[in-house]
Amino acid sequence: MLKEKLKNHNLILASGSPRRQQFFKELDLDFTIQLKPVDETFPDHLQGTEITDYLAKLKAAAFTDLQATDILVTSDTIVWFNGVALNKPEDRDEAYAMIAALSGNSHQVITSVAFTTEESQTVINDTTTVTFKELTEAEINYYIDNYQPYDKAGGYGIQEWFGYIAVTSLEGSYFNVMGMPLHKVYETLMQLAD
Repeated sequence: MLKEKLKNHNLILASGSPRRQQFFKELDLDFTIQLKPVDETFPDHLQGTEITDYLAKLKAAAFTDLQATDILVTSDTIVWFNGVALNKPEDRDEAYAMIAALSGNSHQVITSVAFTTEESQTVINDTTTVTFKELTEAEINYYIDNYQPYDKAGGYGIQEWFGYIAVTSLEGSYFNVMGMPLHKVYETLMQLAD
């Protein structure tokens, strides 16, 4: 349905995330993947959705040669906890510290998606509240040792073993926690196709 509406457009996903790429496949979209290096630093005064909006737009700004039929999709996800953005952990110690801080608490997962064409840009965002049970040291260590916390904001993947055992409640979009608010992405692409 959306694929048919987009048949005269060239959809570009600028993301190395295997989850985002899989989402686009499962939405039955024809798309290409193009990556450009971007320094993902943001001004200190930005808060919550301001950070992810800024980074989604920053990633789009690297593409200076869009054609008339192109729709570029860039996105960014952070874990927002106690007024601080948790990005991807640099090492084991940082992954442990992040997950231990989130243990027994609620946090927000915020994703922004920018849709950029030759003439315009639309930015959407979504926030999901996730609550973890109190985690044991053994559970945190097991996750870090057996899975890949280093490519995920906040050091965890909700779609993995960790999500099965740690998440006690979720308010908002599950897919947003995985890096893309699919219901909003679908709606926005439908509007752009028109």
